[in-house]
Amino acid sequence: MPGLIGRKLGMTSIYDANGKAIPCTMIEAGPCVVTQVKTIERDGYEAVQLGFGDRKEKNTPNALRGHFKAAGTEPKKKLVEFDGFADAKTGDVITIDMFTEGEYVDVVGTSKGKGLQGVVKRYNFRGVNDATHGQHNRMRAPGSIGASSYPSRVFKGMLMAGRMGGNRVKLINLQVMKIIPEQNVIVVKGAVPGPNNSLVILERWS
Repeated sequence: MPGLIGRKLGMTSIYDANGKAIPCTMIEAGPCVVTQVKTIERDGYEAVQLGFGDRKEKNTPNALRGHFKAAGTEPKKKLVEFDGFADAKTGDVITIDMFTEGEYVDVVGTSKGKGLQGVVKRYNFRGVNDATHGQHNRMRAPGSIGASSYPSRVFKGMLMAGRMGGNRVKLINLQVMKIIPEQNVIVVKGAVPGPNNSLVILERWS
């Protein structure tokens, strides 16, 4: 499906006709440059590679420098492939005009990293709520993780403490509430994963 690369600006609220506040996320979407057009004859599949965000040339690997030079554009921070752009050519600029207010889009982002977390925060374990009956140090502990005699091992998939967050998250069917074309800003209903200024991908239902 066609789409754009963008940057999460932050959250705001919009009031509807009944005066109800609707939480929304503001995203700077595009403009994106077509850096490569993939064809079935050469690549085995059809896709369009878009680039977003300027990148210093001194911080760009030589292989990517040649890639951007062939496309006739400056180095870009993020490259993503989309399909659904039938007539796109290398060097074309894709703008926010492809979206319309009221339609629904999918948004892909990377969730905030939480570091190493215990089972109460990570998997919503209750912990030991009542600190009576002789227990004094198991308030947020996971409890037993398996028997000793059999199976004498920990089963795969056991919910335990570990690294939390930093995952690719895709939210589907977010309504486009408002588009500000002069600022390349699109306002979608609801929250979008990731911190402010993080890169996100908007996918449009074609």
